Amino acid sequence: MPRPHACRRISEPPRFTCFKPRGVPLSALETVRLGLDEFEAVRLADLEGLYQEEAAERMGVSRQTFGNIVTAARRKIADALVNGKALTVEGGNVTMTAREFLCLVCGHGWTLSFGEPRPETCPGCGSDRIHRNWPGPAEDRGGPQGNDGRQRRCGGGGGGKCGGRRHRGGQ
Repeated sequence: MPRPHACRRISEPPRFTCFKPRGVPLSALETVRLGLDEFEAVRLADLEGLYQEEAAERMGVSRQTFGNIVTAARRKIADALVNGKALTVEGGNVTMTAREFLCLVCGHGWTLSFGEPRPETCPGCGSDRIHRNWPGPAEDRGGPQGNDGRQRRCGGGGGGKCGGRRHRGGQ
């Protein structure tokens, strides 16, 4: 039995989670599933242009693991583009490194790193009517997801699937 995947860090969930050929109903298409960790690897390597070593450090994985993740992601993206399949971005054992907040009064949005305390008031207007802003569909809310699409707890506190080992230096 293979070893379970370690919890991987992503900066934020994708704003769009499904891509498909224009004019073809989703129900008529075969779907390729891209994990959130694979999406993050492509973002870091191809969009930000980071070297694998730095990108791996940001995701909390080895350089070799990062290379494997980005290779698998590129293969899936190519399959979807070349063969006219739908591409969905979902799942994986991940934890986010940033949180987004939105003021319900003035509409001001801002980002805080995980570990920083929850804000009590909006930095724009001082209102206490703030809300955690989750881009994407409602099923993406709540943090890490497993390969089956269900939510996983892995915030680094030790109570989640990775037991906090990835966040405390492997202890």
